[in-house]
Amino acid sequence: MNRRMDGPSDEMLVEQAKGGRMESFAELARRYQKRIYHTVYGFVKNSLDADDLTQETFMVAFKSLNGFRGRSSFFTWVYRIAINRTLNFLKKHRREKDREELTDNVQPAGEVGPARQSPEANSLAGELRRKLEEAIEALPFLYRAPFQLVVFQGMSHGQAARLLKCTENTVSWRMFKARKMIQDRLKPYLGRGEAP
Repeated sequence: MNRRMDGPSDEMLVEQAKGGRMESFAELARRYQKRIYHTVYGFVKNSLDADDLTQETFMVAFKSLNGFRGRSSFFTWVYRIAINRTLNFLKKHRREKDREELTDNVQPAGEVGPARQSPEANSLAGELRRKLEEAIEALPFLYRAPFQLVVFQGMSHGQAARLLKCTENTVSWRMFKARKMIQDRLKPYLGRGEAP
């Protein structure tokens, strides 16, 4: 399991790292740093925070390595650390982030659609995208975490359940509730263009 064509298996590197070989842990970090970064970025939407949380994740993993029993893959274990650190970060910074979002009316660069679309179509598509992002950000953490993992990270409900330490049924229920909350939040926006 976790054998790689380009080098030793994760299991071998973990054992070497537990034995004091720093370069073995550095190789594990190199293998998974980008995936962890993209996962964290999906939650925090800020590259500096994502960088910090990714580094923090691997520092925590290194310090806790002797506690890793191999009941899951190394990646799943590190992923769980990253999710926990990220959710804790979001809880601490939620108020600040909400204030920033209320005052940040700047359109990100590169949000222009294809030239053949009308300016109105581009504007509506951009507005819908922003409303959807706002609806996802407004989800309570309990629902946003599984939603992000399943929708944006492509995980199954079972994989998300293992990371979040809950049952698959709990993830399915939270996904159902998250979708319902998003639909309810978007309903007034989507209804505006309907004919009377």
